[in-house]
Amino acid sequence: MNYLFLFLAIFAELAGTNLLKFTDGFTKLYPTAATLFMYGLAFYCLSIVVKDFPVNIVYAIWSGAGIVLVTLVSVFIFHNSINWQTLLGTLLIVVGVILVNIFGTSH
Repeated sequence: MNYLFLFLAIFAELAGTNLLKFTDGFTKLYPTAATLFMYGLAFYCLSIVVKDFPVNIVYAIWSGAGIVLVTLVSVFIFHNSINWQTLLGTLLIVVGVILVNIFGTSH
């Protein structure tokens, strides 16, 4: 069940971050409300997961997955360009999340 809430937290953070593009600096009501709701949902789901898992493991997975997914959305949906440095940095984030999961506090 915790993994479901972690997945929901990742999805909500991904949605909230991508909705930021449509808020126009928080001047548009509905995109702003949707963004704030999604971030609230993300943190609510994280609060459930950290009851049973170490916060460093949960945060590493949440933030790492969020960075990778937001990068993919920005490239494939918003057609933003990406360079090799961004790809390398994203790969290093993935490696870091894996290392934290392998050698971090045990589940």
